[in-house]
Amino acid sequence: MSDLLSKKCVPCEGGTEPLSATEIADLSPQVPEWTIATDSKSISMEFVFKDFVTAVVFITDVAHIAEEEGHHPDLNLHNWNKVLVTLSTHAIKGLSENDFIMAAKIDQVHAEGAQ
Repeated sequence: MSDLLSKKCVPCEGGTEPLSATEIADLSPQVPEWTIATDSKSISMEFVFKDFVTAVVFITDVAHIAEEEGHHPDLNLHNWNKVLVTLSTHAIKGLSENDFIMAAKIDQVHAEGAQ
């Protein structure tokens, strides 16, 4: 099990520093499918589903996790069966450990839904 899956998101306030390049590099292997933006301010992943309804159910599942964690991704449903998920900690204008925690939990939901 990923270390990130056992963690909870914690509130970030302005003044907290975004993760350093080294910290991002340390966390990235736990969510290897996610793409780090060139400016290191967000991570994203596109999920492809067999149909529209399955994509919408995934969005709903992600929404429930986001509410539980208090950390909300940008969700973009496009081309009827694709969902682009983008994570960033807006309060610090960059990445925090919360983004990686959410990515791991979203991966888990996706894996469970694919079975």
